[in-house]
Parts: sequence; structure tokens; C-alpha cells
Amino acid sequence: MAGVFYVMQGALAVALAFSMLAGFQQQQQQSIPDAPAPQSAGSPDLSNLKNQVTPGSGTTPEAVQNTPPPSSSAPSSQTSSSDTQAAPQQDTTPQQEVPEIAKPGQTGAFLIRVPVTAVVVPVTVRDKKHNLVAGLTWRQFKVYEDGQRQKISFFSVDPLALSVAFVIDQSLPSDVMSKVNESMSAVTGAFTPADSVAVFAYNNGTRMVTDFTGAQGARLPAAFQSAKTSGRDMGVVSPGGPLDNGMTINGKQVDPNLAPQRGNAGFIVIPKETHPLNDAILAAAKQLAQQPKGRRRILYIMSDGKESGSKASYKEVVRYLLTNNISVYGTLVGDSAMWGVGYLDKWHIPLLPTMRDNILPKYALATGGALESQFSEDGIQRSFARITESVRAQYTIIYYTRAGMMSDKFHKITVNVEVPNLDVTAKDGYYPSSSMQQ
Repeated sequence: MAGVFYVMQGALAVALAFSMLAGFQQQQQQSIPDAPAPQSAGSPDLSNLKNQVTPGSGTTPEAVQNTPPPSSSAPSSQTSSSDTQAAPQQDTTPQQEVPEIAKPGQTGAFLIRVPVTAVVVPVTVRDKKHNLVAGLTWRQFKVYEDGQRQKISFFSVDPLALSVAFVIDQSLPSDVMSKVNESMSAVTGAFTPADSVAVFAYNNGTRMVTDFTGAQGARLPAAFQSAKTSGRDMGVVSPGGPLDNGMTINGKQVDPNLAPQRGNAGFIVIPKETHPLNDAILAAAKQLAQQPKGRRRILYIMSDGKESGSKASYKEVVRYLLTNNISVYGTLVGDSAMWGVGYLDKWHIPLLPTMRDNILPKYALATGGALESQFSEDGIQRSFARITESVRAQYTIIYYTRAGMMSDKFHKITVNVEVPNLDVTAKDGYYPSSSMQQ
């Protein structure tokens, strides 16, 4: 009996061992998830990818946030959306063409190259009586560049804030200079709080009286007061006597500039004067070019327009003005002014006989500005008020051109208005530059 008992006990142990092994295998099989159900190759199910994956762009951050994390308790017989998103997507982005490779030393020029540039054209329109014309629409304007009509991309009649650089000629004769001095006190009345003004003066050289400051502040009147000067005395008739031709020591002239010369008997000979107007305009323009975009850049000059002794040439200066959208306005005084002549338009300027030694009309014509000719103190004050009014009444036209910015070529601009008997004033053209990049 004992033997039978031991045999039954051993059989029971073996059966228990097989039962435990079967349970362990079943637990391993339950932990392994089923393979995803096969899908047709011709019509893949991409419904779970809507608004989540863009070809060539990858999964969006919103799709990643909205995707539920995989759960260990999910039934093994179902396929989760995360399994579908993990499948690799084919990149459908077209192959990029070979880019232009900058040569050594040309990286800076390469980086600023863009396909289009914006050309800003301020336009003044007057009738035959020189009255400003308002109320025109963009459909009445035609803009041409190098003879080719351009599409107007922006058009505005709203006045812009002004950045004005005053340039005062201190080489004028004393009687003319006194009128200019007295007229400057009324200049500030033509400005608004949004405007900014800088003051420059030139005689033998150029100096900046004040950098750009608020037009309604106390600094500007003080700057105009500081810019006042007595001017120059021209030839003075000598009364005769031992000092008629200057002092002499042992029969020799102390100052050779005062030595008597043929045709100058009885007059003290004044050394040759300099009128560095080009240098003064360029110095003011460099400060003006630093003013923010979206402002009307005006260079206003009170001078007789004489030029001599400048280091900068007219061509160099006008190129800088056109490149930086600066317009030249001014009031002609002294012997360059004409009695009874006020506003000088583009048709009358070349006909004035006294303009032969005057360079200011050339600057005004090239940059789309204007000049006034005045003798009296009241006339000088009124001239600035009228010019400021015309600047605020300008039309602003912007068009886009594909002229290369790296080119030195000058591009001619012509603006026409389809209304008879109107005069249009605009700049002659422009030189492309990186500052025109949009």
C-alpha cells in the first residue's frame, strides 16, 4: 500500500508541474500584441493623418500634442493610431536646383541680392498758375522707367512727417545775410510736432549747428540763433592815402593780397573766395539719410547757389541724393534772385540769365524739388511756408522694379498725368542700392 501511495504522490506532482508550465506559457502569449491587420496596397487608410502630417514638413506640433500616448492596457487585438503615425512617410518635396555659390570675398554682396526693389517717387502737381492740384487718383498717373511703363504698387495722398536739413550760406554779402538772419526766426512756424530738423552752415567749410531735433522744441530756435552771422564784405572803395594799398616795410608789401593790380586801382583786393556748396549739401545729406524710412527727406538751402572750392563734385552729390530719396528745395537770395520772381518751376529755371553761375536749380530739377527767388525778408519767410505746403501736398507713388541693386546704371523716371494743362514735378531717376530692399 505504501508503494501505491508514493506512486500516486509522484503522479500528482508531475501533473501540478505541467499545469504551472501551461499557465506560464499562456501568460507570455497574452503579453505579445497581435500584428496589425494587413491593408490593401492600392487604397491605404490615411484618415488618421488628416491635418496632422504635411508632405515634406513632418508632423505639426498640434498633431503631436493631440496624439494619445500608447497604453499598456489596450486590447492586443486592436491597432492604435500611434502605430499608423509611426510609419515612415515618403518625402514629396521637389529637388531644389543648384544654388548660386558666392565666390570668395563676395558673400556680403550675395546676401543682399533680392529679385525686386521698391522705388519711391514723390510727385508734385501744379496748374499753369502754379497752384497745387489735389484730388487726383492713381488711375490718372502713368509712371515710366527707362521708357517702360511700370505698375503702381502703392499710392497715397496722405502727408508724411518731414525730416528737414537746413543748409545756410554764411558766405553771402552782409546786406543779404542780415535779411536771411531775420527771416530764420519765422521758419519754425511751418513745422508740426512730428517733424525733425537739423541745421548746417557753411562758409569756408561746413559745420553742423545741431543734429536732428524736434521741430517744436526749444533747441531749434537756439540753433537758428547760433547760425546767424554778419556775412562777407565785398570790395570797399579806398579813400586814398599812404595805406591805400596796405602797409609796407622798406618798400615791400606786408600782405601781397593787398598789392595794387591793373584794373583794381583805388580798391582793396579781396582774396579769392570759396563757396563749398557741394560739400555742404553732401554733409547734410549724410545725416539726413540716417533718418527713419517712411519720412519725407528734405534738404532746404538758403543761398545764392554759387559753388567753388568743394572737394565733392556735383555728380557725386546728386547720385547720393537720388540713392537716398532726398529732395532739394531752397530759396535763392542775393544776386542770384530776380525781382518779381517767386516760385521757379522746371520750365522757367533754364531761361533765367542770372542762373549761369548758380548750381541750385540743377539739384532741384534732378531730385524733384523746387526753388523760390526772393529779395526781401518777408519774401524769404513766405517762400519757406509755400515750399513746406507743397511738400505736404505731394502724392506718393511706389512701384517695384527688377533692376539689379548691384548695378551702377542710372534709371530714368518719367511721371505723366492724364489731365491737360498740369505741370508734374518728380525726380529724374534713381540709382539702385541695398537701401531699397523690401
